[in-house]
Amino acid sequence: MDITDLQHGALLRGSHVDATAARERRRQIRLLRIGVVLAIPLVWFWYRELRGDPVHPGLPTIIRESPELTLLVVLLGMMGLLALLPYLGAGKSPHTLLRPSDSMIRLADVVGADGTRREAIDTLNLFLNHQTFADELGGSPRRGVLFEGPPGTGKTYLAKAMAAEAGVPFLFVSASEFQSMFFGQTNRKVRTFFKAMRKAARAEGGAIGFIEEFDAIGGSRSGMGSGGAREGSVGVVNELLVQMQSFDLPTGWHKSFAKIIDRINSLLPDDMTIKRSTMPSANVLLIAATNRAADLDPALLRPGRFDRVIHFDLPPRADRVEIANFYLLRKRHTEDVSAEIVADVSAGYTPVRIERLLDEALIIALRHGRRMLNLDDIVEAQLITEVGLAHEVGYHPDERNRVAIHEAGHALTAALFGREIRIASILRRGGALGLVSHADVDEKHLRTPSEARDLIAIALAGRAAEIQEFKEASSGIASDLAVATTIAAQLVGQLGAGDSLISLEAAAIPGNLVAKVVSDEPSRRKVESILGAAADHAACMVLENRVALINLARALLERDELNGSEVHRIVADSRRSAAAS
Repeated sequence: MDITDLQHGALLRGSHVDATAARERRRQIRLLRIGVVLAIPLVWFWYRELRGDPVHPGLPTIIRESPELTLLVVLLGMMGLLALLPYLGAGKSPHTLLRPSDSMIRLADVVGADGTRREAIDTLNLFLNHQTFADELGGSPRRGVLFEGPPGTGKTYLAKAMAAEAGVPFLFVSASEFQSMFFGQTNRKVRTFFKAMRKAARAEGGAIGFIEEFDAIGGSRSGMGSGGAREGSVGVVNELLVQMQSFDLPTGWHKSFAKIIDRINSLLPDDMTIKRSTMPSANVLLIAATNRAADLDPALLRPGRFDRVIHFDLPPRADRVEIANFYLLRKRHTEDVSAEIVADVSAGYTPVRIERLLDEALIIALRHGRRMLNLDDIVEAQLITEVGLAHEVGYHPDERNRVAIHEAGHALTAALFGREIRIASILRRGGALGLVSHADVDEKHLRTPSEARDLIAIALAGRAAEIQEFKEASSGIASDLAVATTIAAQLVGQLGAGDSLISLEAAAIPGNLVAKVVSDEPSRRKVESILGAAADHAACMVLENRVALINLARALLERDELNGSEVHRIVADSRRSAAAS
């Protein structure tokens, strides 16, 4: 093997890979054993044949002469077996064994996460070339890797790709499957799982184990209650700690052979003792996945156990473009749909959510009798997945007018603040009687106090529009006030926008941030000041642009929903006509 390939992290495959060479040796030994086992009965059969006393197949004499006794023995055996079955299976490892041919996923299918994939390839190279890494470089390969990140970010997907690329058995198990109703059997299942990994690794040159939702059995041993439940949890973590150091344990055959050597050596003088063979460490890589790494016991994360943590984050825009392009190549779509557009509308999405968004868009296209998804389908799919299906409410005419004015207020101010509007609707979705979906034109990871105040004004613009047109606001402003209050509380309690730089978020008192801010009188007054200023700003905007407000409301009453380009066009045309007059 060329060590420079390993240093550069190239994915090595073929006969020069340690895991492949070990697998070939095991195959040859296995064939030899089968040959020896089959040779013994064949020699016996030929010997009987040559003596003139051939072996005749059939039932033993005792069964032919006493069938009643045989039936009784069989029934008793079956009853005993049925009684023992629950206990025999209680400690069995619950894993599912997958072969490389069972998975079509490869590392080339892992897109949009170059840094994470790079870490996975490095880990895989060390796993495949563990012996060379130890002998020529003096290093110790990784035994445990923790995948940590939000759900749907590709932890299980990458683990399966690694196992398929390595060409070794993949032992998949959910942590909750280790739980047992019998005392002590949870620990036994953990032991048998690790034993199965060692056995598979020695038979195939390597094995990869994967534990899903690892926090279910690897939670911190401190603060987990008291009594039997706590003792059981502590015992499982202790068992994991022990088993993570068990990859060099001898097999049953090796232990039996060692005992025979010890017996012989006890009869021999010191200068004639037979040297015991050492058991090579099993080439095992254990991958655990969790979205709650902070809850794991610290001892599990020390070097020698899960000594490498690979983080899976929400993909940024560049990664979302790659992910969207990967899925769009497999899904029929019109020319107006591009990976860049999908990436723009899917900010904050995981790879799984992006695929689900496109699948939902395909369903909508089929519903309308089309065989390809378009941009409007994606927008509709996003609203369905995030908010819910649209359906008529059966408004009273006065309510319909009020809802249209309310949503027109939100849409107007969002357009004036330069926000990207996806849709404005007066149809009911989820628990909302209407909505305006808007976002930043460009993806941002930071927000300034000025931008936060703009969002508060947009949230309060529906209230301002109702008061302006109907002299009072309805109960429809409840959720708007909640959103505005939350943003204002974040400004004061987290971002130092009040009269003090003290972070109330850091205060170790019960309650969420809004409760902490509201309970502090100076902070409460500052929040009220911010909300009052934003309400006045929103009222001025809807008053100064009343023509655009009324035109947006009329369009909503006529069509129920408007897309972003239609909202911006109505606002621009209305402002031009108002300026001209």
